[in-house]
Amino acid sequence: MPRLPVWLIYLTIVAAMLLVALGRREHANAPKAPPPVPGADQAPIAPTSPFANAPLVRLPAATAKGTAFSMNDHGVWLTAQSVTRRCAKPALVVADGWAAPAKLAVSHSDIAVLTTGAGAPALPLATAAHPKSGDNGFLAGFSGRGPGEVAALYLGPDAGRDRLAWAEIGRTDGLKDPLAGLAGAPVLNAAGEVTGMALEDAPRRGRVDATTREALTDALAAAKQQRTTPEPAQPISLDTYGMAADSLRRDLSVVEVVCLPR
Repeated sequence: MPRLPVWLIYLTIVAAMLLVALGRREHANAPKAPPPVPGADQAPIAPTSPFANAPLVRLPAATAKGTAFSMNDHGVWLTAQSVTRRCAKPALVVADGWAAPAKLAVSHSDIAVLTTGAGAPALPLATAAHPKSGDNGFLAGFSGRGPGEVAALYLGPDAGRDRLAWAEIGRTDGLKDPLAGLAGAPVLNAAGEVTGMALEDAPRRGRVDATTREALTDALAAAKQQRTTPEPAQPISLDTYGMAADSLRRDLSVVEVVCLPR
C-alpha cells in the first residue's frame, strides 16, 4: 500500500484543526467591553493613574493605529512595526481624551519598541518557547473602533516565515472585520502570559499571524531595554477572556496606539 506524502498528511491535519476552530467560534464570543464613564473625557486624568504626573497631550483628531502592551513598569512598550510605519508622532492613549507621547526606540523585524515618560504594570512572558498544537490564545487590544478581543486556536508555525499561525474561534460580540486595530496586541496563553504578538489577520481564512515569544525578547535586546518582573498573571479561559482583556486595558498594561498630527 503506497504511503501518503508527509506534506499531504500535515495539510490534512491543519485543515481538520481549522474546521474544528471555525465550528467552535460562535460559542467563544466575549461580551462587549463596558462603555466609558459619561463625561470622562472632560475630567482630568485620575490621580491614581500611573500617568497622573507624566507629560500628556489632549487628543486631537488622531489616527488610531493599533495596540501596544507594557514590558517595563517605567515605560517600555511593544507593538507591531506596521503600527508605527509612516507615523512621525506615535502616542499611547492612557485616558479618554489624553495620550502620552511615545518615542520609537527601535524597529526590529516585525516589532517596534516604544518608550514613554511613565509606565504601567508589565505583562509576563511565557516560559515555554512555543505554544502546543491546539492550545488556546487570547488577543487583548483595540479594534480601531474601540476595545476588542479575540480567542484563537494555535495551528503551528507559519511555513517559510518566523511567525505562528492561529485560527480565530471567538471575538467581542459585534466586532466586525478586519482586525487591523489588534496589530500589536499581546497573544496571551491560558496562564495569562504573553506567548507572542498579533501582526495581521486573514479574515477570509479566519486566521491570525503572530510573532514568536523569542522575537519579542530579541526586539527588547535590540532596543537595549530590560523587562521588569511582573506580578503573577491570572489564568484566562474561553469564558473569561473578555473580562481579562478589560482588566488589562483598565490597568493600562494594554493601550491603544494613535498617530498624532504633525
